[in-house]
Amino acid sequence: MKGGAATQIVEPYAQALMSVARNHNLTERFGEDIRALLNILENSEQLRDFLANPFVSVEDKKAVLQRVVGEGINPYLRNFLMLLVDRRRILLLEEICKQFLAILRQLNQTVLAEVVSAVDLTEEQQQAVREKVIAMTNAREVELDTKIDPDLIGGVIIKVGSQVFDASIRGQLRRLSLRLSGSA
Repeated sequence: MKGGAATQIVEPYAQALMSVARNHNLTERFGEDIRALLNILENSEQLRDFLANPFVSVEDKKAVLQRVVGEGINPYLRNFLMLLVDRRRILLLEEICKQFLAILRQLNQTVLAEVVSAVDLTEEQQQAVREKVIAMTNAREVELDTKIDPDLIGGVIIKVGSQVFDASIRGQLRRLSLRLSGSA
C-alpha cells in the first residue's frame, strides 16, 4: 500500500491524533513520544516485521506494543496505538508518526533540516547549522535530522525541503572535477 492510497489513510489518522493532542494540550508531549517511537521502529526491523505480519494475532501485537512503549507513554497515545492494531492499520504506524511530526512542525513554524556529515556534529556546529537554516528559510525553529556518512570526508550537506546546501569536501571535489573537465 504505497503512494496515494496510503496517503489517504495516513493523513486522517495523523490529523485525528493531532486533534486529540491539541484538545488536551499535549502536542509537544505527543511529539516527544512519537519521536521516541519512531526511533524504536527505525532501529528494529524485527518489530516492524512483527507488526506488519498478518498472521500475528491482534492480542499479541497489542501485548508487544504495550511492552515496547511502556508506562511512560501518554494513555491517549497508547489507546491510539491499540486502535491502529484493532483497525489493522498498525503497518502504517511509521508513516502516521512522520505525518504527525510534519503537522506539528507546521503548527510550530519549524522546518526539518536533514544534515549529513562525515562525523558527529558538536552542539556548537549543530547550532551553526540551525542558524544557517533559519537564515535560508525564515523559520521560527529548526529541527535537525542528522546522519553520518564517512564518504563525505568532511563538511556537511543540509537539505531543507527541495533546497540542498552542499558544503562537503566530496561536493567541493565533485564541483572542481566538473570545472576542470569543462575547461579541457
